[in-house]
Amino acid sequence: MCRCREKQRKESSRLQTVNRKLTAMNKLLMEENDRLQKQVSQLVCENGFMRQQLQTAPTVTDASCDSVVATPQHSLRDANNPSGLLSIAEETLSEFLAKATGTAVEWVQMPGMKPGPDSIGIFSISQRCGGVAARACGLVSLEPKKIAEILKDRPSWFRDCRNLEVFTMFPAGNGGTIELVYSQIYAPTTLAPARDMWTLRYTTSLENGSLVVCERSLSGYGAGPDAAAAAQFVRAEMLPSGYLIRPCEGGSIIHIVDHLNLQAWSVPEVLRPLYESSKAVAQKMTIAALRYVRQVAHETSGEVVYGLGRQPAVLRTFNQRLSRGFNDAINGFNDDGWSLMNADGAEDVIIAVNSTKNLIGANNSAHSFSFLGGILCAKASMLLQDVHPAVLVCFLREHHAEWADFSVDAYSAALWKAGSYAYPGMRPMRFTGSQITMPLGHTIEQEELLEVIRLEGHSFAQEDAFVSQDIHLLQICSGIDENAVGACSELVFAPIDEMFPDDAPLLPSGFRIIPLESKAKDTQEVLTTNCTLDLTSSLEAGLAINHAAVDGSSSHSLRSVLTIAFQFPFESNLQDNVATMARQYVRSVISSVQRVAMAISPSGLSPVLGPKLSAGSPEALTLAHWICQSHSYHLGAELLRSDSVGGDSVLKHLWHHPDAILCCSLKSLPVFIFANQAGLDMLETTLVALQDITLDKIFNESGRKALYTEFAKLMQQGFACLPAGICMSTMGRNVSYEQAVAWKVLSAEENAVHCIAFSFVNWSFL
Repeated sequence: MCRCREKQRKESSRLQTVNRKLTAMNKLLMEENDRLQKQVSQLVCENGFMRQQLQTAPTVTDASCDSVVATPQHSLRDANNPSGLLSIAEETLSEFLAKATGTAVEWVQMPGMKPGPDSIGIFSISQRCGGVAARACGLVSLEPKKIAEILKDRPSWFRDCRNLEVFTMFPAGNGGTIELVYSQIYAPTTLAPARDMWTLRYTTSLENGSLVVCERSLSGYGAGPDAAAAAQFVRAEMLPSGYLIRPCEGGSIIHIVDHLNLQAWSVPEVLRPLYESSKAVAQKMTIAALRYVRQVAHETSGEVVYGLGRQPAVLRTFNQRLSRGFNDAINGFNDDGWSLMNADGAEDVIIAVNSTKNLIGANNSAHSFSFLGGILCAKASMLLQDVHPAVLVCFLREHHAEWADFSVDAYSAALWKAGSYAYPGMRPMRFTGSQITMPLGHTIEQEELLEVIRLEGHSFAQEDAFVSQDIHLLQICSGIDENAVGACSELVFAPIDEMFPDDAPLLPSGFRIIPLESKAKDTQEVLTTNCTLDLTSSLEAGLAINHAAVDGSSSHSLRSVLTIAFQFPFESNLQDNVATMARQYVRSVISSVQRVAMAISPSGLSPVLGPKLSAGSPEALTLAHWICQSHSYHLGAELLRSDSVGGDSVLKHLWHHPDAILCCSLKSLPVFIFANQAGLDMLETTLVALQDITLDKIFNESGRKALYTEFAKLMQQGFACLPAGICMSTMGRNVSYEQAVAWKVLSAEENAVHCIAFSFVNWSFL
C-alpha cells in the first residue's frame, strides 16, 4: 500500500510539473500570436501608406527596415559620467525590449525549429534588416538571478567567445549595474580574422519583476587592451541585444535577442554568406544560450547520470577545454605564443609553432613538461560541395581508421603522456580495426556527445609484442543533427591517459565543417552582358578539351568550409622533423577526407569545389610546369629564368613572380582555379576563395570588350595581348595594369586545353 501511494505521489508530482510547463508554453505561444497580429497590423498600415504615397508621388524611397534597426553609435568618450552612461543604458534597454517583445525587427520562424509541446522554445531570425539577428523564447526551471549569472558568463556557453573582460562597473537604479565590457570572438576558420567588441552592458529590474541584461557596442575606443594583438582582430558591432528573464511558476521565461554586424566585407567573398547568416548566429549564440541554461537546470535537478563517475560540471569543463583548445589552434594568436613557420603563403598547410612549456589544465593549473620543446599545429581550410556536414562528421567519428595514421597518433600520444619516444625512434604500428566507444555524457537533445575512444593497436616490433599499444582519445562530437539548419559540425579529440584525472592537460585536434548558404545565381543573366564571354561556343570549333579537369557546375546545392587543425608536441631539437611529418600527415588526412566525402556525396562527384589546387599540392606543381611550358610554346619566350624551371623550384618561382598570374577554367561561366601570390594580392583574396570568383567579375566594361575581341585570336594562335586597362579586386578596389597577356595552358600531352592563363604586367591599385 505504501509503495502504491509513493508511486501515485511521484506520478502526481510529475504531472503537475508537466502541466506547469505546458501552461507556460501556452502563455508564450499566446504572446507570440499577439506579436504576430501586431506585426500584421503594422504591415497592413505600412502597405496602405505606401499605396497612398505611390498615388501622390512618382518615386518613394523605402528605408523602413534600415530605419528600424539603425542605432546611433555611442562613444566611450561620451560616457565619462554616470548620467551619460545611464542615458545610453536606458536607450539600449528600450530598443532591446522593442526587439524582444515587439515588432522593431521583422522576425520570421527559424527553419526546422517549429514550436510545440516537445520544442525547447520559439526561435526566430531577422528578415531584411541591418546586420544579422536571432531571437529565442523558452521556459527554464531556474530563478531569474541564476539565469542572468549564467548568461553573463558568455565564455562558458558561447564556444566562440575567447575572452570577456569587465573593465568598469557603475551602480544604476533598481539595484542594477552598468558595465564596460571588452570581448574577443574566435574566427571559425583559418580564412578569416577574429572579431572583438567594446560594449556597454546594463543589468536592471523592471516594475513587473522581470530581470533584464541588455548590451550594445560603443565606438571610438580604438584597439583592445593588448595593442600588440589588435592586428589579429576586426571590430564587430553589437546592436541592442540581451536577455529578458520573467519569473513564472516553476521557473522563468527567457527572451533572448542577438543582433550583430560581423563586418562581412573583411572576409573573402566565398565566406561572406556565413557572416551574413542569421541562421548561423541563431545556432551558435541564441539557441546555444537557451540550451546551455536548460542543461544546467537539468543537471541541477539531479536527474542526469553520467559515465565513469564524473560530475556534470567536470564534463562540461572538458567540453569547454576541448573546444577552446581547438579554437586556439585554428586562430594561433600571437599573445598566446603562436608564430608561423611558413609565412610566405605558398603552402596549402599552415604550420604554426608555440614554444610555451607550461600548458594549462582545468582550473588554470599549470602542467610543465620539461622534455617538450613546444607544440606545433598543422592546419588547413578548403571548400566542399554536395556533402552534408553532419553526415561527414558522423563518418569521421565512427571510422577513425579511414583517415588517421595509427603510428603518428601513437607517437603523439606517447610523447604527450610521458616523453618516452623521440621522433627518430617512432615505432611502426598498425590499427587492428577495433574502435571502442565509451560514452561519458550528452546534452538533453543529444546534439553534443562527449566520449572516450579506445583504438586498439599492434606494434610490428617484437620487443613490444606484449605491451599494450592502445590509444585513448577524449572526444567531443557536435552538430550531428542533419535537420539543424545553419549549424556547424565538429569532431574534436585529444590524447589522454586511460585513467585521466579531472585536470588532465589536453592537446585538441579535429575537424570543423561549416555550411554556407548558397546564393541563387541566374547564370544566364550573368553571361548575357553587353559582351558575353562565351568560351564554350568558341571551343566548339574543333578544339579538344580535357573535360575531366575543367568541367563542373557553376552552382552547387550544398557548400561548406572544412577546417582541419592537428597539434603535435615536439622536442626542442626535432622541430623541423616534426613540422615535415605534420605537414605530410595533414595532407594525407585531407586526401582521406576527400575520398570519404566523395563516397558519401549523393552525386558521387568530387566534393572539392573546383579543381583541387592549393599552392603546395602536387596538382599545383604540375599546373605550374604546364603554365611555363605553354607560355614558351605559344609566345616563344621564357616566363621564368632557365635556371628556375627544374623540379619543385618552378612552382616557387612562379609563386613569387612579380606579375599577377591567374588561371581560369574552361566552362560556360569561367572561374579562377589558381593564382600566384601577386595574383591573390591583386584580387585581394585567398587560394580557397579564388575558386568562387568568375572571370567576368574582375574586368570592367572596356576590359570585357577587349578580351571578347581578342578571344578568337587567343584560341586560334594560342595567345593574345590585351592593352592597358583597369580591373577590380574582390574588395571593390580598381587595379590598373600596363598589359595583360593571355595564353592557352596545355596538358602534358599537348592535345588538350587545360585552362587559360593571364599575366597582368606592372599592376597597381588606383
